[in-house]
Amino acid sequence: MYQPYPTSGGQPPEPVRPEAPTPVQNAVKLMYAGAALSAISLIITLVTIGSLRTAIHNADPTLTPAKVHSAEVAAVAVAVIFGLIGIGLWIWMAYANKAGKNWARITATVFFALDTLSVLASLRQAEPVLTRVVSILIWLTGLGAIILLWRRESSEFFAASKTPK
Repeated sequence: MYQPYPTSGGQPPEPVRPEAPTPVQNAVKLMYAGAALSAISLIITLVTIGSLRTAIHNADPTLTPAKVHSAEVAAVAVAVIFGLIGIGLWIWMAYANKAGKNWARITATVFFALDTLSVLASLRQAEPVLTRVVSILIWLTGLGAIILLWRRESSEFFAASKTPK
């Protein structure tokens, strides 16, 4: 009788992954909150499109109505694309960090550093107060997640997750 797969032996059992400690679980929750805040930021951007045309015209009154419209469409497209990418990155980092992937902790830290530069650069630009507040809330959420990901318990979890049992 032919049996295509062995019923026992052969393969060693899969190593049991340790459960994420509380700091990592809280960091993951913050990452999901960051995704939600990023979605809110995207919605705010879409709701305030009307003021964008005025801002573009005020920045350069010599632009023709067609060029103002083109700049408005380009700005909205960029905002939507980057907004969706941001939401996706938050969710991806939450999933990978919860799984104990050390590369994800490092990648999340790099993303946070890039966001820090972006927030600092945006402080030099004129933008609505609500947009600035949401941007700073997103940054603070990232700061909290990064602090939690680099705590001792978290580091032990990431080290144990990459060590084969």
